[in-house]
This record gives sequence, C-alpha cells and structure tokens, in this order.
Amino acid sequence: MARKEKVLSVNLHRAGYAKESPVVREISFHLNRGEIVGLIGPNGSGKSTVIKAIVGLLGHVEGEISFPGGDKTYAYIPEQPVFYDELTLMEHLELAASAYELDRDYYRARAEELLRRFKLDRVKHYFPVNFSKGMQQKAMIIVGLLLNPELFIIDEPFVGLDPSATARFIELLEENKAGGAAILLSTHQLDLAERICDAYIFLNEGKMIASGSLYSIQERCGLPGASLFDCFKKILEQDDDRN
Repeated sequence: MARKEKVLSVNLHRAGYAKESPVVREISFHLNRGEIVGLIGPNGSGKSTVIKAIVGLLGHVEGEISFPGGDKTYAYIPEQPVFYDELTLMEHLELAASAYELDRDYYRARAEELLRRFKLDRVKHYFPVNFSKGMQQKAMIIVGLLLNPELFIIDEPFVGLDPSATARFIELLEENKAGGAAILLSTHQLDLAERICDAYIFLNEGKMIASGSLYSIQERCGLPGASLFDCFKKILEQDDDRN
C-alpha cells in the first residue's frame, strides 16, 4: 500500500482571540494529499477558530501548524466573502493570479472556465461588493479554485449556494481531490459532508471529540451503517452528558 503524503499537520494546544480566553484546546490532526476532511460541530464549537489558526488570522496560538515536505500553496475560502470595493470580479481574479505568479494563458483560460461553470461570466466586469450573498460566495470560490493549490481550507462553503452551484462546487472539489489536492472544509451540511468527505473531525465546546472515517466513527458510537448525522448526534450527546 502506498504511503499517504501529509500536506498539513495541526497540533494546537490553545488558540483564540485573546490570550487569556482560548476558544479551542488540544486539537490535533493532519491532512493527506488527495483527501477531503470535514470539520463538523455545532455553532460556537471552534471550527472557524481552528481554520483561522491554520491560515494565520489569530493573534493567540499555542502549538504548531506545519506543512510537511515544505511550504504548500493553499487557498483559503472564508465564510464571509471579502472583496475590494474598487475592483471588478475579473480584476480580483487578475490580482490573485498576479500574487501567485500564475501563467497568464493558464489563468485566463481557467478563469473563463470557472466563470462559465458558476454562471458569472456575464458579470465578470461588475463589482462583487454589489453582488447577492450567493453570487459573492461563488466569486470567492472561483478565486480559490483559480489558484490550483495543493491545499484548500474552506469555511462553510455551501452557505448561500443554490443547488446548481452546490453541485458544480462539489464536482470541482472532487476534480481537485483526484488531482492530489488536500481539502479541509467546515460545514453544517452533514448530508453533503457524508457524500464527499473521506474523514471527519468532530468538535464540541472547543475540543475534538471524535475523528476518523465514517466507518470508524460508526464503530465508536455503536451505530453500524448509521448516517453521519446520527453518529454526530450520539457522540455530541455523550460528550454533553460527560460535561
């Protein structure tokens, strides 16, 4: 069996927005090339905090975030889209391509393909700050996918997406996975997570309460063949009872 290649290793002892008030504690996991891992938990469980710690957006982090094998190109797609007021969608794509030194012919062809697939080609010269929430989410996804990174870090990507855009996004995630990319995504859409993820990390109240494949999680909670939703519900109840 071929050895899996680690792309991201996370070992957080404490992390949060203030040194004296950590949001998460003792979170450890890794991502391998060619896999999708779902970060699952209730509101306030620490999912976004973990993601922000990984991408360097928290001021108070104790622990280690490493990219085995050297620095990796990664794309971060936040839950709340962020755009420059004065730039059109196409100019945002050009800026990202320039920052990552993408080949001009590649980025133009890739940008046009992604714009068509998400049906934003007709508004590429419009300002995304004026788009609807769903269109803004599509635009952020396009920027991330344009970069063709080795690692995707994605926070609640399905919020605001219509069914058609969700299907296209899943197709593109699976294409990138097949190409060897590693993908970490947080989501409340457990049915979608069960469909596309290879493994899961369950969080509750800032700590990791379970991790592994769906099969291993089913075995842990004594629910063979159960859905991800039912497994998560049982493990969450068990953790709440202990607390």
